[in-house]
Amino acid sequence: MSDVAKVALSAENAVESSLVRLGRYLSFAPISSDPAAKGKLAELAAVLRDDLAKLGLQRARVLDLPDAHPCVAAEWMGAGPNAPTILVYGHFDVQPVKGETWDTDPHALVRKGDRLYGRGSADDMGGWLSHFVAMEAWLSQTGKLPCNVKVLLEGEEEIGSPNLAKFMDAHPDAFESDAMVLTDCENPSVDIPGLTVSLRGLLEVEVAVASAKSDVHSGLWGNIVPDPATTLIALLARLVDADGRLALARREIDQAWLATSRDVPLTPDVIRAGARLLDGVSPLPDRGLSPAAWAWRQPAVTVLSTTFPAPGSEKNAIRRSCSAKLSLRIAPGQTSKQLYDAVAAELSRDVPGGLTVSVTELPGAASSWDYVAKGPAFDAADRAYEAAWGRRPIRIGIGGSIPFVALFGERFSRLPLVLNGVIDPETGAHGPNESMHVGVYAKTVKANVHLYAELARALVKSG
Repeated sequence: MSDVAKVALSAENAVESSLVRLGRYLSFAPISSDPAAKGKLAELAAVLRDDLAKLGLQRARVLDLPDAHPCVAAEWMGAGPNAPTILVYGHFDVQPVKGETWDTDPHALVRKGDRLYGRGSADDMGGWLSHFVAMEAWLSQTGKLPCNVKVLLEGEEEIGSPNLAKFMDAHPDAFESDAMVLTDCENPSVDIPGLTVSLRGLLEVEVAVASAKSDVHSGLWGNIVPDPATTLIALLARLVDADGRLALARREIDQAWLATSRDVPLTPDVIRAGARLLDGVSPLPDRGLSPAAWAWRQPAVTVLSTTFPAPGSEKNAIRRSCSAKLSLRIAPGQTSKQLYDAVAAELSRDVPGGLTVSVTELPGAASSWDYVAKGPAFDAADRAYEAAWGRRPIRIGIGGSIPFVALFGERFSRLPLVLNGVIDPETGAHGPNESMHVGVYAKTVKANVHLYAELARALVKSG
């Protein structure tokens, strides 16, 4: 039996026991957006540092910066100077659960059939834990890794990685590598692996409409003066087509890409299950594109909040003003300015009654990301996944925005970025009953075993 086969078998046998560690990590409830959880993130960072040291990595340490949640770094550099160095990135913070209705304790790992439920199970603790298991198997079976490996776990990804660039500046050695494996992405199904090559960006704007210096009696002035609330509704309706999709700034879709995107199994049943649709609610019609094209390659709009009067604040008056906050997803290859300009122009033209309209860009925009995954590192990833999953991964996009990916792409543009993970369409990341499929996790562990060996061969340096 070859070394890689022996290691893969060892890793496969360790999958079940590794879930005990996953449950322990989840129990910290490391919610980076909650100031009260700051201590929990610090405690978990210390645990992860110690676990990486026990696993056999060197220089396991917690990286701290003022006013930032910590990162955890470690490395194994025993493969020598001619072997490539691979950075494995993940994040250990999670989204909040407040206001969500869970069927299980969100901060405990609960198994139901083939799925493991818990906040952070797939996003992203299962992603980087799959690398821990693969590295542990290599070290236990052979005493070494095929390549040099660095691990960097971030504590702020779920709040937009506001300090990651500062960590890169303060600790460049923790990031220095020849290829990067970023473990926060998804697979198109539990049977088909994916490598992510595009992300939509994120832009938030506030639209404010005003008509008068004060509220006025609706009985005296209704039908005579304009109502900012109904005007805002009419203006927002301009942004979308009859299906409810953003009608502005759409992108041309390459026909060859569109043809291959139809192989992605985003069937109506998959969409209904993954999006938790009510009985009788159907996905939006394709209109000549594929679901993947709509979700990954076109801009979109969501109403985040409005200042329409809330229950309990009713009065028979025309309110002087109102506003709405919108979330806009920026298509790959599109800039935030292009999308903002299109939306602002549409909302500001021919305003009924001459009402005052302002469209303000809010802070925190995230760039879109578009990538060509070609070269020896990606050939190596294809071989690794074929060995573990029985097929090569599909190049996929993600409709969401992951600021750290764009940052890595900007800072390390010369390096191959391999984006993988353990999320699937039914994971429900960022929502109630987030889960990870056991089979996806097990196959990803095995793929990582092969990935280190394949990258070692593909990226070996000349003497």
